[in-house]
Order: sequence, then structure tokens, then C-alpha cells
Amino acid sequence: MSDGSLWVFGYGSLMWDPGFDFEDVLRARLFGYHRALCVLSIRYRGTSDRPGIVLGLDRGGSCHGRAFRVAQPNVEATRTYLKERELVTGAYRPMTAAVRWEDGRRIKALTFVARRDHRQYVGSLPLAQTVEYIRQGCGPKGTAREYLANVVTQLDALGIHDGPLHAALKAATATKA
Repeated sequence: MSDGSLWVFGYGSLMWDPGFDFEDVLRARLFGYHRALCVLSIRYRGTSDRPGIVLGLDRGGSCHGRAFRVAQPNVEATRTYLKERELVTGAYRPMTAAVRWEDGRRIKALTFVARRDHRQYVGSLPLAQTVEYIRQGCGPKGTAREYLANVVTQLDALGIHDGPLHAALKAATATKA
């Protein structure tokens, strides 16, 4: 932006736990990518031996989320923080993309896209396999189940329906037969 600020698009944990100072936050939509449980978590919500599963932006469709405006004095610190948080295992790549606010205006925002060529990328798995990763995932930031519950709670609060995530959470919290 011309004022030197930075917009950051959050679609997963950044929606409820951005971890950086921001001046404004608006509901926004990114086109060309969709939110998907497609990345194995071996650092935050799982381990190498017992990975969890977390969200990534994957090709196709669109994704509703939140756009955060970071004021110019905090831009470099925010970029450094996000690099350390999101790029720790290399499963994501940073991307600047056009996102649209609800009123139709467009801005450029930094976001993080799943790398399909990375060993942690699993693509679209059958629900039963996804649920197993959700149930087993536990790492320093908590469980994969807590992560998914937080995402679904945030989406519900924003009025964003995401059927696959709701279905995965319901299946993961159901009592095993």
C-alpha cells in the first residue's frame, strides 16, 4: 500500500491467533485457492513420529478469511515473525495475492500457500485418514483437534460455512466405535 502498511491474509490459526500487532482487520476472500486440511504438522500440532494435520491453501476455488493491516512501523517485525512461524519446515511458500473485501475493493496481501512438492503435503485424503491425523496430532502448540475446533469456531463467528472442516471436526470428536 502507498502508506507502507502490509496486509496479511489469514485462513487458519492466523484468524484467531495472529501473533503480531495490527491496526485493522476485515473479512476478505482470496480467489484461486481454497482452505484444505492438506499439510501434515510435525512441528506445532504433531511430531515426525505422530503427525497431526493442519490447513494449507491449495489450488482451486476460493477462501474466505481475515485480512489484517499492519502499520508501516511494524511491517518488518511482522514479516520476520511470520517467516519464523510459517516457514519453519518449508511446507508453505509466501505469496502476495489479491484479496477482495466484502464491499468489493481489492488489496494485495501476504499469505502462505501449501507447497505441493513438499513431503508434508498430503493433498485431499479420505475423511477416515484425515480424522486419524486429527486425533493423533499433538505438539508444542496443542492438539490437531484443538486447532481444528478453533478454526471452525472462528469460521462460525464470521459466518463462513466450510462443510469439509465441520465434517472433519464432527468425525474427529465422535466416540470411536
